[in-house]
Amino acid sequence: MVRSTSSLLMRDTRPPLWAGVVAGAAAVAFTTLAIYPLREIVPAVSTGVIYLLAVLLVASWFGLWVGLGTAVASALAFNWFHIPPTGRFTVSDPQNWVALAVFLVAAAIASTLAEIARARTREAELRRREADLAADLARLLLGGSDMRSALRPAADRLARALALPGATIELGDGDGDGGDADGAIPLLAQGERIGTLRLDAPATDEALGRVVPGLEAILGVALEREALQQDIVETQALRRTDVIKTSLLRAVSHDLRSPLTAIATAGEALTSPNLTDAERAELAAAVTGESQRLSRLVDKLLDLSRLQGGAADPRREWCSVEEVLRVAIDETPHPAGFNVGIDRDLPLVRADAVQLERAFANLLENAARYGGDHPVAVRARVVGHRLLIRIVDRGPGIHGRELERIFEPFHRAPETRNDGHVGSGLGLAVVRGFIEANDGRVWAESLPGQGTTFVVELPVEEVREPVVEGVG
Repeated sequence: MVRSTSSLLMRDTRPPLWAGVVAGAAAVAFTTLAIYPLREIVPAVSTGVIYLLAVLLVASWFGLWVGLGTAVASALAFNWFHIPPTGRFTVSDPQNWVALAVFLVAAAIASTLAEIARARTREAELRRREADLAADLARLLLGGSDMRSALRPAADRLARALALPGATIELGDGDGDGGDADGAIPLLAQGERIGTLRLDAPATDEALGRVVPGLEAILGVALEREALQQDIVETQALRRTDVIKTSLLRAVSHDLRSPLTAIATAGEALTSPNLTDAERAELAAAVTGESQRLSRLVDKLLDLSRLQGGAADPRREWCSVEEVLRVAIDETPHPAGFNVGIDRDLPLVRADAVQLERAFANLLENAARYGGDHPVAVRARVVGHRLLIRIVDRGPGIHGRELERIFEPFHRAPETRNDGHVGSGLGLAVVRGFIEANDGRVWAESLPGQGTTFVVELPVEEVREPVVEGVG
């Protein structure tokens, strides 16, 4: 929140001169009258200090010259009304001359000190406003993730500080090295021009001297931070690309080579004339199984490549989740089968049915792989404006710290790496990509040793019936 919108152009708010003269005269008159009762208890020459209070008040409010005038008027009034002989501007006792001179000097010093205090107060207020402005500019230019979108509000804050109708901050070299006639002021950092400040109206040199250096420093830091962030993002992207390349090479060298080796070995063995019919059927089944495994792996690699390349935009149409689930179940072999419990009259969802089928097939394949001899439970129901699909297995479960990482490409939970199952770590990454592309969410719920539940959440929209125009 902006703490202050006050202007750096502090105008002199003191009342006009005539008001100061009236106030000084009134203060002298009041003090003169107030001294009369005091003369009964203190010497008259000692009451002059009371005039100093009036001088201080007038000088602090109306300025030095009005204060000095009040001091002179106080000395004259003190001499005329209270220093013997009264009623004339003469002093009979030499000691009274000393008292009057001391009074004049003290009054002048008091007026000067009051003016200095006033000037320092004004300077402190200016510095406070300058600090508030710098803090606001730093918050705007350094507080967000996009520095360029903050240039407009920063320029508006600057215009308020300079009491101008508007201002603009532009990045880059601008049109030249110096200020332009239309109010353009170059912004420099380390001797190089980093931007331009354009004002809709002229500003005083004093105000610009307070604003421009701070703006240059903050803008320079913001540009340096943006460059560092860009370098970090590029470094992370390169690192991520290297990880993906390494994982892809591993998948190609191991996960693809394994079924190819099995297919080649079985195919070579099938040429032997000494095989029995049972052995030949077993080898043929191995070739078919490994071919299907290889096909699924290639499909996952292609799906992941399209997702990461941004080429997997869904073709949204109204579709039945129940039909999509049953197609995915029919295409996923599992000896123990599937225990399906789908609520009746599920609403249609607006999504890409092919992508949803791929996602559900990968989840069912994962559950069948780790579910062992137990059937996989498939549940679907509507909760509020969400459609929830739960796929539950009774496998080894997943530790809490791995529940989010299992959706990363090529990642496998440690407890599943040495369990005899073969997996590429691509299926769940494809699941998340396709589900999120259709405005859904997917997450895992699990406790070690108690199985795993994968939950898919899809938004439920109101189905709009087509309008059929009647024939008149």
